[in-house]
Amino acid sequence: MQYLLLICGVDGDEVAPEDRGGYTIEQWVAEMDARGVRLQGNRLRPQSDSTTVRVRGGEVLISDGPFAETKEQMYGFDLLECADLDEAIEVASKHPNARQGTMEIRPVWPLDQE
Repeated sequence: MQYLLLICGVDGDEVAPEDRGGYTIEQWVAEMDARGVRLQGNRLRPQSDSTTVRVRGGEVLISDGPFAETKEQMYGFDLLECADLDEAIEVASKHPNARQGTMEIRPVWPLDQE
């Protein structure tokens, strides 16, 4: 099953190297790629570079910045292929950001199901 791993945190919060669970992000990526559970992923530009789009009453409304005003922002994402939610949790828990930020795991809705 596929899961989207949303990597979130508060800009400026840093975790000491000894508190990263033994992984750098590069090591985590290498391990998950080798295991075949990480299909793709990438960092995102900062919130200040985002654009929000809404359509209301047939009118396209565009605003700079994120949809919600919050200190926490989305740093990046990874698309995972895991046997089940337990494996997705294990993969997310090894990510260095899990020790400072939030790792949201969301199942991907299969295209053949509605």
